[in-house]
Amino acid sequence: MAKLFGTDGIRGIANKDLDALLAFRVGQAAAIVLSRGKERDALITIGKDTRISSDMLEAALIAGLCSAGASVMPLGVVPTPAVAYITVASKADAGIVISASHNPFEYNGIKIFNSEGFKLSDELEEEIEEYVLCGEPLPQKSSGEIGRIIEDGGKWVDAYIEHLAGCAEAEIKSLKIVVDCANGAASRTAKRLFSRFPIDYEIIKDHPNGTNINDGCGSTHLDLLSRAVVAGGYDLGIAFDGDADRCLIVDENGNVVDGDRIMAVCGCKMKAAGKLRGDTIVATVMSNLGFHKFARDRGMNILCAPVGDKNVLDMMLKGGYNLGGEQSGHLIFLDDATTGDGQLAAVKLLGIVSSSGKKVSELVSEIPQFPQVLINVPIEGGNDKKAMIMKSDKLKDDIENAEKSLGDSGRVLVRPSGTEALIRVMVEAADMALAEQTAQNLSKAIKSLINIANY
Repeated sequence: MAKLFGTDGIRGIANKDLDALLAFRVGQAAAIVLSRGKERDALITIGKDTRISSDMLEAALIAGLCSAGASVMPLGVVPTPAVAYITVASKADAGIVISASHNPFEYNGIKIFNSEGFKLSDELEEEIEEYVLCGEPLPQKSSGEIGRIIEDGGKWVDAYIEHLAGCAEAEIKSLKIVVDCANGAASRTAKRLFSRFPIDYEIIKDHPNGTNINDGCGSTHLDLLSRAVVAGGYDLGIAFDGDADRCLIVDENGNVVDGDRIMAVCGCKMKAAGKLRGDTIVATVMSNLGFHKFARDRGMNILCAPVGDKNVLDMMLKGGYNLGGEQSGHLIFLDDATTGDGQLAAVKLLGIVSSSGKKVSELVSEIPQFPQVLINVPIEGGNDKKAMIMKSDKLKDDIENAEKSLGDSGRVLVRPSGTEALIRVMVEAADMALAEQTAQNLSKAIKSLINIANY
C-alpha cells in the first residue's frame, strides 16, 4: 500500500504531513524517474493554488527538480486543469500541481500529470515513492547539467484561457451571472475567461490571502452564492473549488444544481448533436437514482465507477466515452480536456443555457432527485483505522440490514474517503425521513466501532 500517494496524489497538513524537505525529495525523485530513457532532461510545468504554504512547497519542488537536472516552467497560481492542458500543449514531460483542492487552507498536496495530461500511473507514483522513502541521498547534477527555470508560463496560461473560451456548445450571450472563485486558483483566471463573452458577470470571493481558500465559499459552501444570485437577480451562479477542477451551479431561484444534473443537461445536448459517444455518461456509485431514470428515459446509458474522478476517467478511457463526472462537480469533457475542469464545465453549460432561451430551473426541472443523505464520520488514526472499521463484520451486517429496510426504492453506500480522515455514509430513499434515520443509524454504528477500535 502506498505510503505517500493516495487516490489524488500526496496530501496532508502543510509542515506536518507535507513539508519542504519532503517536497524537495519528491522533486528530485520525479526528475529522476521522468527523465529516464530520454535524450534530454525532463521539462516539468508546475502550478499552485492560493494557500499560504503553496509558495514554500513550490520553491522546494523546483529546487529538487532542478538539482536532479530537470528544467521547470512555473505557471504561478492556476487551476489544476490548466496544468494538465499546458503540459500537453507545451510538450512538457510532466506537470505538477500544488493544491489540496476543496480542503481547508492548512492542507496542501502534490499531484503529478504525465506528458499526455493524465494523472500519473500507479506504477510511476510507486517508483517515485521508492526514491523518496529510500532514506539515501539522491543523485544530484552539477555544472551545466543543473536544471533551469523557463519563464514562458504566462503565454501558456493565456493559451489555456483561449482554449476554454472556444469550447462552448453554442454562443454565450445575454446572461447575467455571478461567479464564486472560492478565493482559490480561479481568482486568477475567471475574470479573464468570462470577460470574453458578451454577458453581465460579477466575480466574488476572488481576493485570496493565503488562509481564506474554501472558507465559507466555493463549491463546498453554496449558501453565500445562493443568496447572491437571488438578491442580485442573476440568471445563475457558478461556484468553483480551491483548484477549480470542480463546478457546481445555482439556478435563478438559489437552488443548487449538482454534477449529476449538469451532466444530464450536457449529455442531452451532446446526444442531440450526435457527439455523446456510445450515448453513455460515466458517473459514480454516488449518482442519484433520479439521474439514472432521466437518462434511461432519454436513451442514454449511465455507467457507475467507484468514487473519484480518476476512477471515472479510467472507465471513460477504457470504454471510449467522452462525458463523465461526479455529483460533487468533477466533470470531464474528454474531447476538450484530460481531467475535470470547472471552468470548462461552466462554459459548456452557459452555452446551453444561452441558446435554449430557458431558465436554468426549467432545464433541470425534468431531472428527478431522490432524497439523498450524506454523513461524514470523522476517523482518527489514519487509513489503518478506516480499513479496520470497514472490514468489521458488525458494520457489514448493519449495512445489509439497512439495505433490506429500504427495499428496491433506495440504496446504501458506506466508503472511506480517499483524501480525508472520514468514512462517508450515503443513504438514498424515496422518503427523506427514512433516508435520514437510516444514515444516522449507520453513523452511530460506525462511531461505536471507533470506540471499540480505540481500546
